[in-house]
Amino acid sequence: MLNSRYFASKLIRANLKLLFVFFLFSYASLIFCYLSYCFPRHEDSQKYKKLRYKMVNQQIAARDIYNQKVLQAMRDVPRHLFVPERRKKSAYGDFPLPIGYGQTISQPYIVALMTDLLKPEKDDIALEVGTGSGYQAAVLSKIVKKIYTVEIITPLGKAAEKRVNELGYKNITVRIGDGYFGWEQYAPFDCIIVTAASDHIPPPLVKQLKNGGKMAIPVGKPFHVQKLMVVEKSEKGEIRIKNILPVRFVPLRRIQR
Repeated sequence: MLNSRYFASKLIRANLKLLFVFFLFSYASLIFCYLSYCFPRHEDSQKYKKLRYKMVNQQIAARDIYNQKVLQAMRDVPRHLFVPERRKKSAYGDFPLPIGYGQTISQPYIVALMTDLLKPEKDDIALEVGTGSGYQAAVLSKIVKKIYTVEIITPLGKAAEKRVNELGYKNITVRIGDGYFGWEQYAPFDCIIVTAASDHIPPPLVKQLKNGGKMAIPVGKPFHVQKLMVVEKSEKGEIRIKNILPVRFVPLRRIQR
């Protein structure tokens, strides 16, 4: 009788030890999973920040863009959050990326160059034609007071609006529509940026450009090499056009009337 009690007591102690080891192991596993989940996210954030700074140094500043407001905006805006999930690893490469619906997010250098060509100021009201993923608008919003942006492709426009709102860009307003006609309600604009190629400079955009303002626009035939141009309107309303460099943009889409 004593022996059976002894063995039962010993078995209970052994089971308690096993239970303790099990809970200890489970707790350690939870801690490990937590650390594995959290720290890579932190490292990813740091990784993307480093890639962003590298992008600015090697792709933009190295190509003679010295405007500190533009450089800082390019450092600040998380480009990888404006591309499809499967493209994140390539977000900071020196090339454009597809974003769906036959559209692209422009090469970082071109985004910076077009922003710089506008010579934007903190009190400017800007218009963008071709919202895309919202990246160019986000960059410009870091410099100007307000930016209105028009996207003709409904799913892209809605996704961009959701994205910029979630990321806290409060000075961006998105509208679905034909950007060829600008956004007359908020004209005139200090600067206008067109992120798709038109075969001519749209007269409504020239009209909505404020005296003393600038417009950056790629001009040329679809799927051919185009010319990046700057349209300047003098204080007297006189128009001057500068040819900057050859580029290749997706065509400016229109609503068929």
